[in-house]
Amino acid sequence: MSRPWQKLILLLTLILPSFIWAQMPNLPVIVYTPTVEGGGEYGVNIQVLAIMTALTFIPALLLMTTAFTRIIVVMAILRQAMGLQQTPSNQIIVGLSLFLTFFIMSPMLNSINEDALQPFLTEEYTSLQALDVASGHMKAFMLAQTRENDLAMFIRIADQEGVFAQPEDVPLNILIPAFITSELKTAFQIGFMLFIPFLIIDLVVASVLMAMGMMMLSPLIISLPFKIMMFVLVDGWAMIMGSLASSFVT
Repeated sequence: MSRPWQKLILLLTLILPSFIWAQMPNLPVIVYTPTVEGGGEYGVNIQVLAIMTALTFIPALLLMTTAFTRIIVVMAILRQAMGLQQTPSNQIIVGLSLFLTFFIMSPMLNSINEDALQPFLTEEYTSLQALDVASGHMKAFMLAQTRENDLAMFIRIADQEGVFAQPEDVPLNILIPAFITSELKTAFQIGFMLFIPFLIIDLVVASVLMAMGMMMLSPLIISLPFKIMMFVLVDGWAMIMGSLASSFVT
């Protein structure tokens, strides 16, 4: 049999929430205030809920709508081309890609701050108007990097051909997949160009070792110092960073 105190706890668990709720004043869950322009503005509680929900999408937005994807893919291909499995480490590559992304995206972020965030903070724009202006700047950046054939492909898949008068009218649910497809294509093109000089060094070293009859010695052991030396002599990190930063159309 259950003890008396267990029954008391069960009773309080069932009754106490109803008692507390009855003592609370009636709080409106959804508040919608019409505006002069004909639209409306939701209450602060709904806005806070929307902001907290949007925070969970920040990693996806960082990956899918910024320069981060192209940069980190190129960095990963560069490390593979040099034959360095764990150097630089994943943390360094991610951090480097993140801060280079902020550097590349800073003009767009400044525009969003001036045209959307500051008017919203001074109550010139509603939250929906500020979000519309901010998304417009993001779409302009993504359209500048997106290939026309990729955009046309996703418009065709969505069965929206002939619906949009200009590319700026394309919604984000079509633009983002086209942007990611173009970014991956560009990143692999850059990675292919990076692979060529390191591949030549591997071929030369392998040919020399084979000519010397050193079949049991791995060419990677000999070629790795030469690849690192070549990369340092040509100031490879500065070339990679500069090329990535200048590869984005603003």
